[in-house]
Amino acid sequence: MKAEFMAIIEAAPEGGYWAICPEVPGANGQEETVEEAKENLRQAIELILEDRRADILRGLPEDAIKEKVQIG
Repeated sequence: MKAEFMAIIEAAPEGGYWAICPEVPGANGQEETVEEAKENLRQAIELILEDRRADILRGLPEDAIKEKVQIG
């Protein structure tokens, strides 16, 4: 799955950088460099979306239609 999300990155008071994603509540990352913080955020987004998908699929009936849609 390919998608683009906004990363907001700021210097952390204790050093390094922290990053959040406004489109995915709870997704954040913190590392020593901007690139590391972005990678950490990317991993957090991926894990959150995988968990949300698995959670909703557990409750679907077998005959539910599951199709992909594209945006943008």
